[in-house]
Amino acid sequence: MPDVSIDLIDPRTVGAPAGQGMSTGMTQTIVIAQGGGPTAVINQTMAGAVVEAKRRDPQARILGALHGVRGVRDSRFVDLGALPEDQLMNIARTPSAALGSTRDKPDAAYCEKVLAGLKKVDASAFVYIGGNDTAGTQAILSDASGGSIACVHAPKTIDNDLVENDHTPGFISAGQFVAAAFLSVDLDFRALPGIYVGIVMGRHAGFLTAAASAWRLDDDSGPHLIYVPERAFDRVRFVDDIRRTMDKHGRCIVAMSEGVSDASGKSLVESLVPTAMLERDAHGNVRLSGTDLGQAIERILAEDLAGKRSRVDTLGYMPRGAISMISETDAKEAFEAGRFAVEVAESGSGSVALQYAGGVTKPALVPLDNVAGKTRHMPDDFLDRDENRLAAPGIAYFDRLLPRMFEPGKPFV
Repeated sequence: MPDVSIDLIDPRTVGAPAGQGMSTGMTQTIVIAQGGGPTAVINQTMAGAVVEAKRRDPQARILGALHGVRGVRDSRFVDLGALPEDQLMNIARTPSAALGSTRDKPDAAYCEKVLAGLKKVDASAFVYIGGNDTAGTQAILSDASGGSIACVHAPKTIDNDLVENDHTPGFISAGQFVAAAFLSVDLDFRALPGIYVGIVMGRHAGFLTAAASAWRLDDDSGPHLIYVPERAFDRVRFVDDIRRTMDKHGRCIVAMSEGVSDASGKSLVESLVPTAMLERDAHGNVRLSGTDLGQAIERILAEDLAGKRSRVDTLGYMPRGAISMISETDAKEAFEAGRFAVEVAESGSGSVALQYAGGVTKPALVPLDNVAGKTRHMPDDFLDRDENRLAAPGIAYFDRLLPRMFEPGKPFV
């Protein structure tokens, strides 16, 4: 993280009248926080909000809450407005959540404490950068405040699963990492053929896993098979798919979402791993990002495809904040989402969504309830009807968002 020395501030020293939305006629207090999993460009969104707030009101008080709503609740703020521009923009170019994040999912009682924290600093607007749970928090806060505080949700997630959005800030950079990883693995397994399974983050949506196909060299290239939460996983079909691929290509590269489920909707981890060995988070969700699924897939390969050279890797957190794979487009769109969040705060609460039309991606303001707690899945037509691979509409979507960065030479094998 860049060398930034900035002290916690005493919220009692901060004050400005609160009102309906934001008003440019008085000094404003704007609170910014980050929630959920970090991304490579989430700090761009924070920086965009700070820059726009200063542009609109050079005297604005701009507070960053440490560790999301927990920091608002506990009055743990830093003065983002005091940061020199060069330091702010250096942080903007840095992956991970500079303010710290949280997985807290506030209920109404928790939100009352958050609202009290916002009122303590006389916040006129609260910009919360995160996913659909973050939008849900903003919806509760907006209702509880009676409109006295503009609660704006700015989008962020590598999962690309926010409704109303064509794509989300953070996804393109993570998608580039995944596409590059699978391009590299395919070249590796051409030299020493075998079976490779790469497990990619994504509990309910398979966009990031499908990005593995974005930079395939040709129809002979991997990933040859894609398994995502939108399609039920069947062990017998999985093994047969691999056998057929091995017969055709001499190797098999598989991209698999950590959230793949069986026909009953039970996650594959729960289906294959003994209950006593399952790990759960504070909300009771089965932990998908560890090694359990990888070990279960290794057992399937060892039992049903004995004697075949195979490897199972879990990419884990690596794609979401890779400093080597930050997309310039992703960074610009993330910055614009933050800037736009402050702009629209003048009209009240809402969720910022990146929408695509006429060959251009632009932010738009949509109702919080349209996004809160909802999951956008890959459209059915993105996947081949009969095969576990991308269909033409899916290929076109990823071609648009993930233009090729590399043109490697075609191997002899």
